[in-house]
Amino acid sequence: MRSLTFLLVAVVAVACLGGDGESTPSPTPRETGVAIAFRTPEPTPTPPSFIAPGDIPTITLDDIFGPTDDRGLKLDPAKLRTLIATGDVIPARRVNNQIIAHGNDFSYPFSATADILRQADLAIINLEAPLVEGCPPTHEGFTFCGQPGFADALQKAGVDVVTLENNHIANFGPEGIAATKALLTASGIDYADRYTLAVRDVRGLRFGVLAFNGVGETFDREMVRLRIEEAAGQVDVLVVAFHWGAEYVAIPQAAPGVSPDDPVEIAHLAVDAGADLILGNHPHWVQAVETYRGKLIAYAHGNFIFDQMWSYQTTIGVIGRYTFYDSELVDVQFVPVRIENYARPVPLEGEEAQAILDGMRQASLRLQELLAARQ
Repeated sequence: MRSLTFLLVAVVAVACLGGDGESTPSPTPRETGVAIAFRTPEPTPTPPSFIAPGDIPTITLDDIFGPTDDRGLKLDPAKLRTLIATGDVIPARRVNNQIIAHGNDFSYPFSATADILRQADLAIINLEAPLVEGCPPTHEGFTFCGQPGFADALQKAGVDVVTLENNHIANFGPEGIAATKALLTASGIDYADRYTLAVRDVRGLRFGVLAFNGVGETFDREMVRLRIEEAAGQVDVLVVAFHWGAEYVAIPQAAPGVSPDDPVEIAHLAVDAGADLILGNHPHWVQAVETYRGKLIAYAHGNFIFDQMWSYQTTIGVIGRYTFYDSELVDVQFVPVRIENYARPVPLEGEEAQAILDGMRQASLRLQELLAARQ
C-alpha cells in the first residue's frame, strides 16, 4: 500500500507540469468554482437590561385603577413573587348549612375561586370563626363556628397563611382557638396573630405575616409598633393584617364604642414601624386603598366567604393580587367577586366588575381628599 500511494503522488505531480517543464499556476478558488467559507463569529448576546428593585417608582392609584396595568417596567421574571389576599372568610351560619347541603363538601365555597388562589406564591385569608367539633348548624345569631373539615379545604384551595385576629375567633373560647390552631397546623397552614409571626420562604425571599384586632377592643399602639419593628428585622417583606373600622361604609373610619381607633392612624403607624403591605378587613364592604410612604394600604377587601346576602354591597368583595419584585411592590390588581347561594364567591367580569373597581377608585380619591384636608 505504501508503494501504491507513492506512485499516485508521482502521477499527480507530473500532471501538474507544463509541456516545457515549468509548472502552471494553480487556479484560484473563484476559477475552480470552489467557495471557501469563512465562519463569522456569533455575536455575544446582550443580557436584558432589567430595572433594579431599588429603582422601581412608587405605585400610584392610576397604576392600580388606570386603563392599563402595564407600567412599562423591564422586570426580571425570576424576581417576581405574587401574594393574594381575600375578604372575610366566615364558614358559619348559612355557609356551613350550604356545605352540609352539598354532602359536607368543604370545597364547595372555593369551587369558583380556588384556581385563582393556587396561582399565588403566597395566599392569605382572615378566618373569622373557630373550627370546632360539633359546630351546631344555625341560620342566625352572631356566635360563629365552622366544622373541622374546613381546614383541609383551605389547604386544598391554596391557602398558605390564616390570620386569627378578629372579633369572632374567640366565640368558642380559648379552647376553640386552640382547636383551630391545631387543625390549621395539621393541614400545613401557618397562622398569624398579634403574638405569632408566620414566616414563609418564597424562592429565597422571606415573607412575614402579623395580625391585630381592633374590633371590640382598642389597639395597643405601643405593642403594635414594637411587634412590627421586631418582625420587620426578621423578614424581607412584612405583611400586617388588621381587623378594624366601621362596618358598611366605603371610607375607612372609626366606629365609636365598637371599633374606636381610626384605621388610617393605625395603618400609618404600622407603615412607620416597618410594615410593607397592609391588609384590612371587617367592614364587609370593599373600601378605599391608599399609598403612604411608598407602601400600599388596602383598608377592606369586602366579603369573600360569608352569608350576608341581604344587600348587594355585602355580597361583593375583591381578591387582591399583590406582586413583589424582590421586596418592592410593583403591581396591584383586584379581582371582583360576588357571593352566590350564601357561600360561594364567583369572579365577575365586564361592566359589573368594572363598576366595583370604579367604586374603589372613587372611594380612594375621596379618602385622598379627606387626608389632604387634615394637613
